[in-house]
Amino acid sequence: MTVQGHRSDQTTTADTPLSPGRTPARHGGRTVRPGRGAAVHDLRAGHPARELRYPAGDLVVASGLPGSGKSTLMKRTVAGLDLRGEAVCRVDSQDTRERWQRRLPDWLPYVVYRPLVRCAHYARLRRAVRSGASVVVHDCGQLVWVRRWLARRARRQGRRLHAVLLDVSPAVALAGQSARGRAVSGYAFGRHRRAMARLLEAAEVGRPPHGCSSAVLLDRAAVDALETIGFD
Repeated sequence: MTVQGHRSDQTTTADTPLSPGRTPARHGGRTVRPGRGAAVHDLRAGHPARELRYPAGDLVVASGLPGSGKSTLMKRTVAGLDLRGEAVCRVDSQDTRERWQRRLPDWLPYVVYRPLVRCAHYARLRRAVRSGASVVVHDCGQLVWVRRWLARRARRQGRRLHAVLLDVSPAVALAGQSARGRAVSGYAFGRHRRAMARLLEAAEVGRPPHGCSSAVLLDRAAVDALETIGFD
């Protein structure tokens, strides 16, 4: 498989030289259509893109460390409609959490109702996938079973699953958590960090996450440059 682009010097994985099959591609302000011509598009190290465009009806999972900016990226870039004129489903567990927080008293710790939030989130995700709509879903990269379930559902419906991987350092992710007033335990953050490292390492040698047709690698600069995640 071919990886388009360069790897970032700020990646969380070990530094390795480009292999002969990994052709640098300068996407700049152009539109990138993941899965066409390359299994992995590396938009890090000064090679950002303005748009990511996927076939209408496909599923996209955005993975990154807690605090890496997945929710912000999705809110800012995901188009409301695909080119069929149908609504795009943006499924973010943080949205579900905030809805529950507004309903419940402030003194009630999140840990008490977290299982209910998770159930509500996955129920919403299931409805979105069953609807046949284009879907973008928030994922921290730790729960492999979620991506595998999405991949199975996509295949059964004649659709494809794609990954967008945010390569953000742990320090930046922790700062993001602090800025948003949210934090995960050191144990949980360590699990997320190891899971993301595995995903990034595989993508850097041309292997998208299991069940995904493509993967896009974004560092902080590429995240900031990206304007649209849309569906044709």
